[in-house]
Amino acid sequence: MADTSALVESLLSAKLHLSPQVVGDRLYFVSNQSGHMSLFSLDLTGGDPVQLIPADLALPNPKLLGPGQPFSVHPDLGTILLTIDHHGDENYQPHFVPIGGGEPEPVWGDRFAGLQVLTASEPADGKAILAISPRTDPNYQTYVADLSSRELTDLGSSVYGNFPIGHSDDYRRFAVIDAYSAGDSVLYVWEADTGQRRLLAGTPLEERTGEVAPTGFGAGHVRDDSVLVTTSLFTDTYGLGLVPITGGDPIEVPIRGTRHEGVGELTGIQHLDGDRYHLAYNIDGCSWGYEGSFDGDAVTVDRVLWGTGALADGVVQSASRETATGRWAVAFSTATTPVQLYTLDDTGAHRHTTEEVVGVDTARLAPGEDASFISHDGTRVSARLYVPADASGPLPVVYYVHGGPQSQERPDFTWFSMPLIQLFVLHGFAVFVPNARGSTGYGMAYTKQVDNDWGGADRLDHVAAVEMLSKDDRLDTDRIGVMGRSYGGYMTLTLLGRHPDIWAAGIEMFGPYDLFTFLDALPETWKTFFYLSIGHPDRDREFLTDRSPRTHLDALAAPLLVIQGRNDPRVVVGESDRLVEELRSNGKQIDYLVFDDEGHDMVKHANKARAYGAIVDFFIEHLMQESSRPIR
Repeated sequence: MADTSALVESLLSAKLHLSPQVVGDRLYFVSNQSGHMSLFSLDLTGGDPVQLIPADLALPNPKLLGPGQPFSVHPDLGTILLTIDHHGDENYQPHFVPIGGGEPEPVWGDRFAGLQVLTASEPADGKAILAISPRTDPNYQTYVADLSSRELTDLGSSVYGNFPIGHSDDYRRFAVIDAYSAGDSVLYVWEADTGQRRLLAGTPLEERTGEVAPTGFGAGHVRDDSVLVTTSLFTDTYGLGLVPITGGDPIEVPIRGTRHEGVGELTGIQHLDGDRYHLAYNIDGCSWGYEGSFDGDAVTVDRVLWGTGALADGVVQSASRETATGRWAVAFSTATTPVQLYTLDDTGAHRHTTEEVVGVDTARLAPGEDASFISHDGTRVSARLYVPADASGPLPVVYYVHGGPQSQERPDFTWFSMPLIQLFVLHGFAVFVPNARGSTGYGMAYTKQVDNDWGGADRLDHVAAVEMLSKDDRLDTDRIGVMGRSYGGYMTLTLLGRHPDIWAAGIEMFGPYDLFTFLDALPETWKTFFYLSIGHPDRDREFLTDRSPRTHLDALAAPLLVIQGRNDPRVVVGESDRLVEELRSNGKQIDYLVFDDEGHDMVKHANKARAYGAIVDFFIEHLMQESSRPIR
């Protein structure tokens, strides 16, 4: 077996190339090939990538921006709209960069300093939508910006978001939603003629009496007299609805001609031009994309973009379309292949990068096998098990819990977990990855089951999974370690405290330790959502006390490694400091690793390499011996 540091560098030798946009003969993208995230462009006719911003400037991970864009290229303006924060603090600020590269300039000076500004832009229009979280105030603010004049038009504010999900072609009408919790939102239309929004569908929270079935609204497009929008109104796994602007009930819009099979969700719709639309699906964790036409009654798919051929059995991290030519730029990876950049036109998919895991036979990487199981109450839980190709004898097990919780572990080499999973496999571990209840990708009812029940039925899914794993002769569940990031860190601490007899070791990365201090430290803009989806510190005090890992970790029996970014705004460093201090004072075996220039992620090469090495070495030390379980 190669040493840990060598294998870490092999897995990280494949650089990330993310969020591509094709403009003319150049491909623009975010990459960590300089050691941290930066902005690059590549001549499609040949040549090496060109770095477009100063080498010492680190960009945020695009995967943390949610609906925001890391950048957008505006050739008519000769500029690039770029999102920048400071070492992971997530106070994103919009900047202009010359299209040929140069020093970033704040677009609106210091007007939004200290705020979080997410931007979404369509280059052909010279417009951008700004969703602003003021951090110290609970109200989100929304603007549409003219990037040429830098003029801002106020689209209103709300403690529930007022998030834009679509607009008319002339930008005089916007579809916006207030989102109360995952899958529970109401739809409004904002109109330039009045400068106000008005309700189109759903029941506002303050008007509800008794139980109201939640309605989820996602991406949409404002047409002449209606909004075409993704919604869970008609099907649990999301479909299309047409909502009249002049009033009336939403109408279901059938989708015809799709080619995929399996379990999954419609995740988005994008207006292309005229009556043409792009539809995005997540099916069994893999990406499918289509183009189709809307005739007023149904959307008929007539082109498969990805999900087959070279772009099959993996995840599209990002895809964008050049309006003038109809070409797509795509970032695509699988569980065993690093992310590659493609352009897609009428002649097919054209690959422009050749990233490889250097020094490792790719046959040794694990694609994973289905390991779905029936949980404690009869619920089917989707899961995958990654096992070394040359495995012999019972293997130690890494039990990996994803974050969110309303997220999903997918065959995606661009995310922190997948290279780490492969690193474990190369060291002789089996890795089990469940998508417990609360995960996305399996319908809204499944996703909603974690609301107001953190550490409840979701926790019991994991206990049931370990029982299932114990019956697999290939696995040694006496040598099982649990780990996770963010919510996965919370669940790791919960499982270690509530079920100490199961685990031989644990690794927790920036997860909540005490739900009261976690909620109190959140930015004010985020508290409304978390009060609704987890619980309120005053109203739900007994519940939050019981569900806080801190309440139960006096029973911790396994050694624990804690990892934290000092600039994390989601789970602040004080949360991990307190965890380590209190557990050490109670005689627990705790290792602690803090990264001073990271936030709620690991985006710098040196830091990621150090974190991967520490994680694998910790589990080697505590799980690889024949008898790893701590003495009780």
